[in-house]
Amino acid sequence: MRAPLSMLLVLVATAAFAGDSSKAPQAAEAPSETSALPEGPKTACANPDALGVARTVEIDTTGGPGFGMEHYKAYDFLQDKEVVLTFDDGPQVNTTKAILDALDEQCTKAIFFSLGKMALGLPEIIRDVAQRGHTVGTHTWSHQDLRKKSDQEAKDEIEKGISGVRRAVGGPISPFFRYPYLRDSQVTLAYLASRNIAMFSTDTDSFDFKRQTPEKLVENIMKRLEKRGKGMVLMHDIQPHTAKAMPGLLTALKAGGYKVVHMRAKDELKTLAEYDKLIEKDVKGLPAAGSERPLSSVVRTVP
Repeated sequence: MRAPLSMLLVLVATAAFAGDSSKAPQAAEAPSETSALPEGPKTACANPDALGVARTVEIDTTGGPGFGMEHYKAYDFLQDKEVVLTFDDGPQVNTTKAILDALDEQCTKAIFFSLGKMALGLPEIIRDVAQRGHTVGTHTWSHQDLRKKSDQEAKDEIEKGISGVRRAVGGPISPFFRYPYLRDSQVTLAYLASRNIAMFSTDTDSFDFKRQTPEKLVENIMKRLEKRGKGMVLMHDIQPHTAKAMPGLLTALKAGGYKVVHMRAKDELKTLAEYDKLIEKDVKGLPAAGSERPLSSVVRTVP
C-alpha cells in the first residue's frame, strides 16, 4: 500500500523549464547566495525539425504521489503518444554530457535521478544538467536496495542522497525520487510521503544496463513504447551505449509521432540540516556550505 496521495495537482505549465522541489518538515533553508542557478542563454530552438517539448506539467508533491504505471497506477496523466524521458545513476564523465548535447540538439528536456555520491564527485556535471533546464531528482546516496536496509539505514540513504545532490547542484532540486532497482517498501513510502516527495517508477524500462548496441537499444525501446502507446522511459546516463543511442532514439521518437512531456515540481526540496552536516566529510573541491557565489561576483576581468 502507498502513503496517502491526496492533494496532487498536475498542471499544464507555460513557464520556462527549471529544476524545482518540495516542502519538508524541519528542513534546512538554502542560503540566499545559492537559491537560484545561473540561467543559460534563452535562445530559440535552432533545429526546425526538433522533437521539442509538447507540454510541461507541474507536480504538487504534497503527500508523496507516485508516478509510473509499473508500480504506481493512480496518476496516469500522459496522453496517447506522450513520453517522459528519465535517466538514473549519474552524473558520469562523458556519457551525461553526450546525452545533454543530444537533448539540446532536439530542444527537449528530461528528468535526471542522481545519486548523492556521484553528484558530489562530479558537481560540475550535475550543475550542467540543472543549468540546461532539466529536472534534477534523487536516487539515494549510493544505490542501495532499501528493502534490505533497516528503517534508519533507508532514511539515511534517502536523506544523504538529497543533501548530496542539493549540495552539488548549488541550487534548487526537485522532490522527485526513484528507488534503486525500483524496490520500495511501506516504511520508506510513508517516509517520502511525510517529506512531500513524489515517487517514480516507470512505464517503459529500457533495460539499457544489458549489453547491446545503440541501434538495438533504440529498437527495443521503440517496440516497448509501441505496446503502450505512451509512457515514462527509464534509462541510465552512466551507460556509454545509451549516450550513443540518444540521437537515434530522439529521431525515432519524432518519426514515430511521439511528444515529450517535461515534468517539474511546484515546490523546492529542502534538505535536513543534520544530513547536510553528515555529508561534509564527503565534499571535495566545493566551497563550504553557504559560501557559494556566482563566478561573476568572485572573479572579474578589469581594464
